[in-house]
Amino acid sequence: MDIRLVGKASSRRAVLKGAGAFSALAITGLAAPAVAQSKDLSIISDLGNPEQRDVLQRVAAEFEKKSGAKVVINNMEHEAHKTAIRSYLVVGAPDICIWFSGNRMRAFVQRGLFDDISDLFERENYKDVLGVTTAAVSVGGKQYGLPLGGLLWGMYYRKDVFTEKNWTPPATLSDLMMLGENAKSAGMIPVSMGTKGLWPAAGWFDHMNLRINGLEHHLGLMDGKVPYTDASLKPVFDKWEELIKANMFTPDHTSYAWEPAGAALAQKKAAMMDLAAFIKSAFPAEDRDQIGYAAFPEIVPGMKRYEDYSVNSIHIPKNAKNKELARDFLAHFYQPENLAAYTEAEGSVPPRNDCPPSKDPLVSSAYAQFKTIAGTAQYYDRDTDPDMAQEGLKGFQEFMAKPERRSEILDRLEKTRQRIFK
Repeated sequence: MDIRLVGKASSRRAVLKGAGAFSALAITGLAAPAVAQSKDLSIISDLGNPEQRDVLQRVAAEFEKKSGAKVVINNMEHEAHKTAIRSYLVVGAPDICIWFSGNRMRAFVQRGLFDDISDLFERENYKDVLGVTTAAVSVGGKQYGLPLGGLLWGMYYRKDVFTEKNWTPPATLSDLMMLGENAKSAGMIPVSMGTKGLWPAAGWFDHMNLRINGLEHHLGLMDGKVPYTDASLKPVFDKWEELIKANMFTPDHTSYAWEPAGAALAQKKAAMMDLAAFIKSAFPAEDRDQIGYAAFPEIVPGMKRYEDYSVNSIHIPKNAKNKELARDFLAHFYQPENLAAYTEAEGSVPPRNDCPPSKDPLVSSAYAQFKTIAGTAQYYDRDTDPDMAQEGLKGFQEFMAKPERRSEILDRLEKTRQRIFK
């Protein structure tokens, strides 16, 4: 088995080589992924969590012994992968890749770039063990991927810090502002934030909009039915701007990815962080039992609780060379014990109802919280058109850095919406 970690700088410079029937994805500075042969299986992943990479490596090694195939895993930096996949699905496709479910998946299905694996669902009776989660990877009644773990987003904090300072997780936005003042008095950042990768700012927007306008409105915006200049969004940005001007977020957050922002929480330099359970990878193993979860604060009294619950997925590209071998690998990877180990490493809720019980209290907490939720979105850049998402991510980051540019930002997003959702 060959596992390659692809660094950020080189992975963005994907070069497509070859002509006619032969093509391969070459990555500057590294050998290109192996060209699929009859007994070779190529996988592209974007796993930043080393524990998840270890599980995938173990499962691949087992599959090699079982099948006699050679498995080549190219692990790309997460943000670089979002760019590279647009090219490699067209030419030089691997046999398997990790991506997102929902609209992000649907965009590639509509372009004919993900393979229909309904036959694998039928063969392995996956619908019986997945239930409603099947919908996350379905388009037109057909399945185009397997759902991986579900991530429930919310406010994370250190239980020992809150106990020591006699703090309580904020139930309302006013509570959050008060906690922020207490955190600043203690020399801490109220809410740790790293927007260098853009998407964390969009998660904050999701929560604000879901708490103020509800799920139907939010999904209407994601589907291009609500203008970004609509009056309904004014209170969202008003409240957000209040938080920004109160210095609730990490200074110079545009310079940091989510990992150092998570480390600030782990190191007791910040009070809270809006993220999902994969935040545990920013904590030393001995401190993970101190991670606490709370729902994002209420803003409009009486608004039902709607949350982001994002589901990653694994796919066979339409242009893969070894589709049958890829199906056999997915069937092996998706065995309850293997899938449970993979989701446990991330802190996500297993999609199969026959997976072994989780030993992770964060997973147990997320599962318990899930029962109290009135409805779910996925996440901004999963729920809307990919091109709209990219502009939205940039706009939200810019707003957090320069809230005085609100009008220009929203006008720009509205023009993008009108162009995309004709």
